[in-house]
Amino acid sequence: MSIPYHRILVTGGAGFVGSRLALGCREAFPELTVIALDNLKRRGSELTLPRLRSGGVEFHHGDVRTLEDIERVGPVDLMIECSAEPSVHAGYGQSPQYLINTNLSGLTNCLEHLRRTGGDLIFLSSSRVYPIGLLRALPLVRDADRLTLANGTSGDGWSPAGISEDFPLRGSRSLYGTTKLAGELLIEEYRSLYGLRAVVNRCGVIAGPWQMGKIDQGFVVLWMARHMYGGRLSYTGFGGNGLQVRDILHVDDLLDLIMIQAASGSRVDGCTFNVGGGTDVASSLAELTRSCAQITGNSIDVSHVEDTKPADIPWYISDNTLISRTLNWAPTRGIGTILGDIARWLRDHRAELEPILA
Repeated sequence: MSIPYHRILVTGGAGFVGSRLALGCREAFPELTVIALDNLKRRGSELTLPRLRSGGVEFHHGDVRTLEDIERVGPVDLMIECSAEPSVHAGYGQSPQYLINTNLSGLTNCLEHLRRTGGDLIFLSSSRVYPIGLLRALPLVRDADRLTLANGTSGDGWSPAGISEDFPLRGSRSLYGTTKLAGELLIEEYRSLYGLRAVVNRCGVIAGPWQMGKIDQGFVVLWMARHMYGGRLSYTGFGGNGLQVRDILHVDDLLDLIMIQAASGSRVDGCTFNVGGGTDVASSLAELTRSCAQITGNSIDVSHVEDTKPADIPWYISDNTLISRTLNWAPTRGIGTILGDIARWLRDHRAELEPILA
């Protein structure tokens, strides 16, 4: 595989996803100049800097909210836009200013840089662009320790294969989801007005080593870390039984996809894809608890909180049909691989990670 680029910028490049994509690009194409831009706001991101250096990735300490920080990087052939305030709970009971400035104003600065200097865009959007109310209204039934669609049901943009790109967009989706959807609309306008080439990936849950998991973002790593290092966990919402389901995508499967998209050029220009683990790589919280206990040999008494938070949804699985048909891509790493990779990383780097994740 070859790609038509020489200089790549990864925004949010010291974060979990951004750093893996930056390092993966450099590993696959050593002749490339790969630059990671990050403001290092999230705790644990400082641990990424030695890995970026050793992998040959240039690091620029900067913030997408400041156009001058992006301009100092100079022209690039491709920007992979991973910068974000990723919490779906951001803005509830607090100011949304950082969320909006980072996710929307920051993207605007990125688009302006590409407008002025050229370059293509791969944008990491989110499955949270789909409205909360419509997702909660799906006909779900309990099947052992998970929720699932009632037999024989399907509808506009949803089926046993998951949520497709045709799922309706009317209704509230959280401020986080709104910034991502607004970002997609901005990208479309820049494509129309200025000829920007761009592809949008609506990613579901992504997991893997070097993710500094929190309850509102990175829960798979958090679950494993609490089983390994100790700490509290709770099933929150929808009766407090841990039945809610998400599909999970290994970050290396996302890397594989980004490499394919980078090599595809105009073939994917203007496309929007749902990207996730799909039906074969999905788990409820209760099932995740059982898997973590089996891997670590440690059991945790998980508390039960029945009240549902405003932004929570009970079931989401990505329907990968469109992207599989377009690019012949599908996830290759299952739940066992994802959890095994995370567990080994937590064991191998315990001294560094336990103060952050315990």
